[in-house]
Amino acid sequence: MINRRGLLLGLAAATVAAPALAQSRQMPSAAEIERRLEAAPRMRVPEERRVTVREFKRRPELRRYAPSIDIQSINFAFGSAVIPRSERDKVERIADGLQRVLRRRRGEIFLIEGHTDAVGSYESNQILSEQRAESLKRDLVRYFGIPPRALETVGYGEEYLLVQTEYEDWRNRRVTIRRVTDFIR
Repeated sequence: MINRRGLLLGLAAATVAAPALAQSRQMPSAAEIERRLEAAPRMRVPEERRVTVREFKRRPELRRYAPSIDIQSINFAFGSAVIPRSERDKVERIADGLQRVLRRRRGEIFLIEGHTDAVGSYESNQILSEQRAESLKRDLVRYFGIPPRALETVGYGEEYLLVQTEYEDWRNRRVTIRRVTDFIR
């Protein structure tokens, strides 16, 4: 039996959590994407210590310093890497943000990281995360003219969960975009 106080506390918690949940799922604007990706790296890497793209993908301590933005608002269905046609406006916003940066800085390189939740095998999540990153790259190139040379992809599966849970959680099914030019030789 639920008492009145417990019910009121539960309703209050849901009322406070709902706007935060909705806000975290909102698609950032092209200007926000541009601003976040043009930020200075949190660490300067001297020319002689820069790495290849392949090495960068395997170095979380470097990735942490690159300007980035998590895109949680693309609704990847559970177990899917398909970006639904209804999500095309969100991909367009990402493309607009990237194009703004590329207009001023032609040689920029962005890393698109695919992520999954922790449901399923490690291997299947790894493959799915790679497919999610490739899916976004394909749409950015095909529909919005982002140069393929500016985009690298990698999948991290369930390795970097935002929400530490063994269960399905949409916040973990995301892509992250990083500007990695300052780290690459």
